[in-house]
Order: sequence, then structure tokens, then C-alpha cells
Amino acid sequence: MKLFAALFCSLGLVAFAHAEGQAHAQGPKVDAAAGSAKYAQVCVACHAADGNSTIVDNPKLAGQHPEYLAKQLKEFKAGTRANAVMAGMVAALDEQDMLNIAAWLSEQTAKNGYASNAELVRLGERIYRGGIADRNVPACAGCHSPNGAGIPAQYPRLAGQHAAYTTTQLKAFRDGVRKNNATMTMVAAKMNDKEIAAVADYMAGLR
Repeated sequence: MKLFAALFCSLGLVAFAHAEGQAHAQGPKVDAAAGSAKYAQVCVACHAADGNSTIVDNPKLAGQHPEYLAKQLKEFKAGTRANAVMAGMVAALDEQDMLNIAAWLSEQTAKNGYASNAELVRLGERIYRGGIADRNVPACAGCHSPNGAGIPAQYPRLAGQHAAYTTTQLKAFRDGVRKNNATMTMVAAKMNDKEIAAVADYMAGLR
């Protein structure tokens, strides 16, 4: 009986340690409801109640991959991604707040956007799908997927994003203003203003 009890206790400790290890490996839990409340306090004025910003200079965040959103929030706070407005907004957020907000936003339905210039769209499609061969600019679709959905945890969703916002970000990468992604800096450095505008307009209309 004592042997059985000892074995049971030993197995229980092993199971507990395994469960603890799994919980630790999975990282902090997220609370989308808490994220919604914090979003309403901090983010709603610029990004709209459902994350589908109607201000073309402010990105749509609804439906974005949570890992990407959390990474950007952390980098705004750390100064790795420089933006005076966002630095002020995230100053009071801790890592859990960021994870919660990102989780809630990822659950919101992204609204479609629209391309506005037929000539630009044709050029943008060629670049997005085929790159610019003579300058070694890769196809955007290779990382962000043919429909602009991106790849979770690696590459952001771009479909439907405001063209004005995307244009600003690509120019910021090209000009060394935005420095938190070396790959995008190298890609954008080889693109001119028209090519950037074309890709941005094309992505705005992706579904």
C-alpha cells in the first residue's frame, strides 16, 4: 500500500511538473475581453470602434495577426519603431495589455478597401505578383500571400489597408525613418514613388 502511495505521489508530481512546463511554454494567457476594454480607452479614437479605421492615415487593425500587432506595440513602446503619437499611446500599456488588445483586434472582421486608380492598379499588380526583376525586388505575394492575407506570426495582413497609410510606411522604410524590419527596408529602398503608390493602391483592393 505504501509502495502504491509513493508511486501515485511520484506520478502526480511528474504530471504536475509536465503541466507546469506546458503552461510556461505556451506563454501568458490572453484575455480578449480585457483587450476590448483597454482598446476602448486607448485606441478607439484613431482606429475606430471595431478596428476598421476610417482615417486613411491611420491603419485598419481589425483582422490583423495578433503576433504582428503585439510586436508593433512593443516596438512603439521600446522606441524601435519611432512614432511620437503611438509612443504616447502605448506608454501606459504593459505586455499583457498589448497581448490582450492584439487578441481582441484579431477577432474583429476586417472591412474591404478599394483601389482608386486603374493605371496604378495594373502596375501595382505586376509588382505585387511578380516583383521588379531588374532591381531584384521580390514579389510582395511571396511573403504576404496572393490575396494579401499575410502569414500568421510572420507577415502582416495587407488586404484592404488604406493606400495612404501603406504608402507612408513604404516610404518610411525606404528613407530609413522606420527601422524595425530590415527586409522591408531593403525592398522599399529599390522602389520609386510611383511604384510604391501603385503597390499600395493595388493592396487596398485585395480581398
